[in-house]
Amino acid sequence: MHLFSFRYLVLQHGYWFLFVYTLAATAGLPLPADPIILLMGALVGNHQYSFLPSLAAAVIAGLLGDTLWYQVGRFKGHSVLGFLCKLSLEPDTCVRKTEGTFAKRGPSALLLTKFVPGMSLVSAALAGASKIPYGRFLLADAAGCTLWAVLYLSLGRIFHRQIDSVISILGLFGRRASLVSITLLALYLGLKYVQRWRFLRKLRINRITPQEALARLDSTDPVMVIDLRDPIDIQREGMKIAGARILRPDELRTRSHQIPSDQEMILYCT
Repeated sequence: MHLFSFRYLVLQHGYWFLFVYTLAATAGLPLPADPIILLMGALVGNHQYSFLPSLAAAVIAGLLGDTLWYQVGRFKGHSVLGFLCKLSLEPDTCVRKTEGTFAKRGPSALLLTKFVPGMSLVSAALAGASKIPYGRFLLADAAGCTLWAVLYLSLGRIFHRQIDSVISILGLFGRRASLVSITLLALYLGLKYVQRWRFLRKLRINRITPQEALARLDSTDPVMVIDLRDPIDIQREGMKIAGARILRPDELRTRSHQIPSDQEMILYCT
């Protein structure tokens, strides 16, 4: 048990642990990579590890995980995005926000997606599904992974004393380090699954079937239909509900004056 304890892995095999953990997180396992990189930065600040090898381990792992999903997206197309959204612990920031970011920024969006929960995994698959050349993807993703890893390693290095205090309080390097680590991870996953359940429950409560929507459109009561799909989706599918007004989700507030307040609204997206 001691050989595979959290303390042993971090203090004796830090670079490999960081690499494998980050690769697992970017490949799709529901693991928070940011705290581990921050912890590694604190160990760099304590002169137990070096900055550049730690940076290389995190960046290479991030690139490998993202390349995996880029290739899946390239071969499977946009159908893989729905699959990822079902797996995501961040359904509200899954495909829609990522598509919106890509529509505005293109591949340069990869510079920031690592910092937004739920977007990193989808962004790599979306880049592949959008047929962005691998060279452009790799350049942008390498810059994003480097920025992400440098920031968290640097923060850990700067605030290593404060992080050491938190580690001591939590007992992460004590005899029960593995138990504490598993407990913290379970709490993290539990919180995310509760958030996901509440989000999906709210969707189910507010959802109507296509048949119900058609019945309301055929009734004499005025109904406004809002198409929230990304323009890329509309262009790809080549159809929309007749009379529907096209708005992006982030335009619901800024263009709310265009929506009659005395009519029922039906929103639909992919």
